Amino acid sequence: MTAPTPVIPVPPADLPGTLGALRAAGHQYRTVKQELRDNLLARMRSGETRFPGIVGYDDTVLPEVERALLAGHDMVLLGERGQGKTRLIRALGSLLDEWTPVIAGSVLNEHPMRPLTPASVAQVAEAGDDLPIGWLHRSMRYGEKLATPDTSVGDLIGDVDPIRIAQGRTLGDPETIHFGLVPRTNRGIFAVNELPDLAERIQVALLNVLEERDIQVRGYQLRLPLDLLLVASANPEDYTNRGRIITPLKDRFGAEIRTHYPVDLELELALIRQEADLVAAVPEHVLEVLARFARAVRESPSVDPRSGVSARFAIAAAETVAGAALRRAGLLAASVDPDGRPESPVARVGDAVSVTSTLRGKVEFESGEEGREIEILAHLLRTATAETFRAHLAGLDLSGFTALVEDGTAIETGELVGSAELLRQVGTVPGLAKVLDRLGLGDAPTPEEAAAAVEFVLEGLHLTRRLGKDVTESGRTVYGGRG
Repeated sequence: MTAPTPVIPVPPADLPGTLGALRAAGHQYRTVKQELRDNLLARMRSGETRFPGIVGYDDTVLPEVERALLAGHDMVLLGERGQGKTRLIRALGSLLDEWTPVIAGSVLNEHPMRPLTPASVAQVAEAGDDLPIGWLHRSMRYGEKLATPDTSVGDLIGDVDPIRIAQGRTLGDPETIHFGLVPRTNRGIFAVNELPDLAERIQVALLNVLEERDIQVRGYQLRLPLDLLLVASANPEDYTNRGRIITPLKDRFGAEIRTHYPVDLELELALIRQEADLVAAVPEHVLEVLARFARAVRESPSVDPRSGVSARFAIAAAETVAGAALRRAGLLAASVDPDGRPESPVARVGDAVSVTSTLRGKVEFESGEEGREIEILAHLLRTATAETFRAHLAGLDLSGFTALVEDGTAIETGELVGSAELLRQVGTVPGLAKVLDRLGLGDAPTPEEAAAAVEFVLEGLHLTRRLGKDVTESGRTVYGGRG
């Protein structure tokens, strides 16, 4: 199966087609940094969202980014993995003009009023106002490179093209140069992800780009004053472990900005809601359990704090419980409730148990915890569930649920227990309506939502030592007796 062909935006038909028409339209040349500054200020004045899709940075990181952009500074975003550094860098592209004029066919996206290469200068001088121009969409003005140890100067800056030399050009001819990613992003934004992983001798090649704004290719006396914003990301751990950013390069970045994980539970939840691709309904209380779980893992002394726990951990956890709910609905497709209604996929708190094994690879534990990873995660998940239970149902009379098992009756639930079967076991429970209200499931929940609420209450009562619990060999969970 072939990948879909990317859609290249088509410029509006009313845009000028020649340099003369461009001048007549009153177009003024601006550098990339002037463009970003003007458009950022325009969004500030209009109240428009300045960085769509960025959650949790409104009062901390984004003001620093805005100050750097307004000052015209290149910047480094410094933070642990999964803090949205790349997402933020890519969002900067939305501040560029939607369309910008370029010399048609220019490899370096040269502005018709500011040609760079000798060939383009000659072309503009010869054609004058009749010079044909093209239009470049802002989505095509962003370049990115993941720094790896095998990245070369040729990849970033450029190198001599042996094929062009073989065609008869001399070594002194600038046309023999094959430009790298940085100059090809001229008049745009270029990002280097995980900059410390770039070999130190390769980092040196970026020094001129940042300070003198030009490039040097081997022994060529070629000065190309590039126009771009250079942004890099780095993990603080990389400064001492895998590599480092050389001091002269750090000095040339105008701003070093620290990123962070969501500072409170609501922001963690907002991030999960925005990013998780859920294949089934996941009630709010289950999402909250997973958000609290991610934060507990992040704060655990058993977890290496230098590596961090990515926001992708909580997102993947939400997608995993949704997948478990969909699996249950698929396996129970042959079973229908008394009304002939098939099981719908709705996640329950018990579905989160599988997360401890499937996501342990996303967490770096301290060396002394080897072999106890799943045990640690399971404990933290129970803690998160108990905290969510107390947050929503504290002070509520749940004696109707404990009374269900006082006569020795056991209630079975689990991954493959359908909602109809679970609700049949509990029957009419005093206090269930208030539980549903506290959990935000409304006055008329579906059977699957009601079953999710019941299972949450039973698990919460167990974790607060008011209800016993056993897990059978078949994997079913049995609640009964006193905790």
